[in-house]
Amino acid sequence: MKSIPTVLLASIMLLAQMFNIAYADDKISYEDAYKIQPGDVLEVSVWKEENMIRQVLVRPDGGMSFPLVGDLRAAGESVEKLSETIAERLSKYIPDPVVTVSMQQLSGNKIYVVGKVARPGEYVANSYVDVVQAIAMAGGMTPFAAVNKIKIVRRKGEALEAYSFRFSDIEDGENLEQNIVLRSGDIVVVP
Repeated sequence: MKSIPTVLLASIMLLAQMFNIAYADDKISYEDAYKIQPGDVLEVSVWKEENMIRQVLVRPDGGMSFPLVGDLRAAGESVEKLSETIAERLSKYIPDPVVTVSMQQLSGNKIYVVGKVARPGEYVANSYVDVVQAIAMAGGMTPFAAVNKIKIVRRKGEALEAYSFRFSDIEDGENLEQNIVLRSGDIVVVP
């Protein structure tokens, strides 16, 4: 018979390994991580540096400022990547800085729903929002909406792209891939 400490140690090691596997599966890839947007409010803090805690508004140009770091681009970066960039710049002044960036307010992730919906306008998307969800946020379509001629307009650099959306296909459970996740700045046009 094995001793209680040996069984206990084996159990703890098994649980630790299970936790590590679960934790590895929970890690968000860079591609899937939320990208910071102009208008977002961040809290940046440096561990053991009481004077290095700031709430920072991401400017319309996508930049932000932080003491000893200066200006840097925040828009389009993940929170993890921005933390690494700030830590790298601070390392000139603070040995081995531990930087935490946390989202305080997701004000920059805006989508727009216009046309024949109950409440056209600008909506802050605090999570991933697809086309159907955006239309629901806008109160649904009016009776005279052209449900099969909906367009999603997306800016790519200087160019605009338009994606077609047929609501009746979604109702029928067909062409579900057209119900794309919207990105910041996307416009859903319901004619």
